[in-house]
Amino acid sequence: MLAAPAIIPADPKLWRKGFLDLRPSVVPCPGFTMATWGTTHEVCMDFLDRHAEEAAALGWTTLQLFGVHPQVGLIRVDFCGGVVIPGDKLSALTASRIEFGDTAHYRNTPGRPSGAIPIWLFGR
Repeated sequence: MLAAPAIIPADPKLWRKGFLDLRPSVVPCPGFTMATWGTTHEVCMDFLDRHAEEAAALGWTTLQLFGVHPQVGLIRVDFCGGVVIPGDKLSALTASRIEFGDTAHYRNTPGRPSGAIPIWLFGR
């Protein structure tokens, strides 16, 4: 059983600070290849530059955006936040949904497990 997640503030400055510790040339957790991580890193940086403030204002949390499973990373995609799942750059953002090209991630999906951690804390 996983421990209850700590409360992590929805703060774009903290998101950027945490994410900037990750290098595009070093895969941060299982489930990524070098190619998918490079693309995901670029997508995350674009999100932080262009959409982070709006996402926080709409109530998106750190884990809903940047969460991964604490032991197996991206392999358990049901734990993952929408921005870290490999795909396109953000194309639409609402209070309940973010879209990445042909893919959407819903903020409050019923049955989503708890216990994720921000990707920048994986392995620490």
